[in-house]
Amino acid sequence: MNKGDESVGTQSKFLNAAEQMQAKLGHALCLAKWKQVSLHLTTGHTNSCYHPPLHKIELSDIAEHPAGLHNTAYKKAQRVIMLKDERPGECQYCWNMEDQGKLSDRHYRSGEPWAAVDFERIRNSNGTEDAIPSYVEVNFNHACNLACSYCSPQFSSSWAAEIERHGSYPTNIPHNDPDHFTGNRRPIPVREHNPYVEAFWAWWPTLYPELTHFRMTGGEPLLDRNTYRVFDYVLANPNPKLHLCVTSNFSVDEKSWQRYLNYTKQLCQEGVLEHYMQYVSLDGWGAQAEYMRDPLDFNLLWDRVNQFLTEVPYRNSLTFIVTMNNLSVTSLETLFAGILGLRKTYSQTYQRVWFDTPVLREPAWQSLQILPESYAEKLEHLWAWMIRQIETEDDPFHGFKDYEIARLDRDIAWMRAGQNQNHSQAKADFYRFFSEYDRRRGTDFLKTFPEMRAWWEECRYWSNQ
Repeated sequence: MNKGDESVGTQSKFLNAAEQMQAKLGHALCLAKWKQVSLHLTTGHTNSCYHPPLHKIELSDIAEHPAGLHNTAYKKAQRVIMLKDERPGECQYCWNMEDQGKLSDRHYRSGEPWAAVDFERIRNSNGTEDAIPSYVEVNFNHACNLACSYCSPQFSSSWAAEIERHGSYPTNIPHNDPDHFTGNRRPIPVREHNPYVEAFWAWWPTLYPELTHFRMTGGEPLLDRNTYRVFDYVLANPNPKLHLCVTSNFSVDEKSWQRYLNYTKQLCQEGVLEHYMQYVSLDGWGAQAEYMRDPLDFNLLWDRVNQFLTEVPYRNSLTFIVTMNNLSVTSLETLFAGILGLRKTYSQTYQRVWFDTPVLREPAWQSLQILPESYAEKLEHLWAWMIRQIETEDDPFHGFKDYEIARLDRDIAWMRAGQNQNHSQAKADFYRFFSEYDRRRGTDFLKTFPEMRAWWEECRYWSNQ
């Protein structure tokens, strides 16, 4: 199926902006290197977007000024490379997409208003200056009540507790091994002094007035006191241009949930901020979603989604983050149909329900790329179904967006690009990992994914070689 030749209806401003920026950026420039930052304060790591590997924020970077959280010596070196119209190796994901003729996240992110406004200034810079980001993502600690199959002790205290209790998983490269608790990947416990969190709060009064987007991730932000410190600051210092975002599993205890819901109702009063975006992590439907995000209660999550959309006032939206891993494929259509149902219920005068489909690349045994051809075909059938449900000018809020369809197209292209490689080790690791996962957690892969039995047996074969 040659999907690139087919129309996806009236083009969105988002997609149009990406295409226009494609022509301006040249071979290598990405404005996200200056305007966006992801801060993992629990371990002291950073990157600009989630595609390049995380790198360490050296204490020397922040010794004199907290803006060094974003302006590390390493990141400045990458900016210099881009300004020479050369491609940094750490951005290979986007280069691969572009070499296949696809728009990459470099184009999409650079085309968004929070980045595009500084195009000329960045293009004419030397790369060594400090940059003030307008889009900031931060996790303050790794406290989390879930232990999702593809996560790690770096981002989940539940994973950390499991590894401390049972040790690493028996994959070729031991998964979530005790090394997570030593060296620069060690999560700094809440009870210990964290120089990176300290630097963040020193930077915050300078950073806050420049922000257009601020997003808190985790761990689980609803369990983090820093989340509520941010909320209190925003309530005391309204910022009418701010898009405030929180990523949650929507699975915390009822007391924590009610506290959070009460705060969001206050934050969404007119005049406090521009927009509140709730991100909800969900990778499939029903029991299959629960298996991936153990110990998720799917029905509780879905009830809270409806509660948020019903009770929180003024302008706000909810976006599902669907991390595309090899266990997502079998229930994606059901999930997407559920999302369309929410759009029809809650999106009346503006779009309140969104979703994104970033691909999982690590660990390798949960990647889309190791699945057989038939699973890529299944995703292409899903893509074709989405085309038939695309939004129209007469009904702009209830169908799929063109860039949602384009994003799935890129996911499929990435999946197919890696399918010709030898994945025997990753298949063996898939079987070894989920066999042990079932043993530790009392789950049952074949009961939950009966349609994947042939795949399971193939992976079992490779585990015995």
